[in-house]
Amino acid sequence: VQVVESGGGLVQAGGSLRLSCTASGLAFSGYQMAWFRQAPGKEREGVICITWSGSIGYYTDSVRGRFTISRDNAKNTLYLQMNSLKPEDTAMYYCAASSRGCSVSWTVTSAYWGQGTQVTVSS
Repeated sequence: VQVVESGGGLVQAGGSLRLSCTASGLAFSGYQMAWFRQAPGKEREGVICITWSGSIGYYTDSVRGRFTISRDNAKNTLYLQMNSLKPEDTAMYYCAASSRGCSVSWTVTSAYWGQGTQVTVSS
């Protein structure tokens, strides 16, 4: 199984980025997919999750109304559209895939993880 994120970068506050995550080696359409992030000096936190059927769950209230998750099962790809970015959104963003239900408790044994893509928002 391989999970690969892309799309990170440096953006000014108020700007937008779209992250992508491609997963191979698994039955993508049957997996829950999620984005997590980890800021320097902080613990990893769950951001948002989408089930195999398209239901969405937010883990972080601060991104409601600004971040949108979507998936294209035909392309085995997950997206995270991030608008109105704030400096506090600066973090390494990780994509994860799990056959278990959406949860902030996914670990390396309960989900497949990518290497991350860095998002930096300047003020």
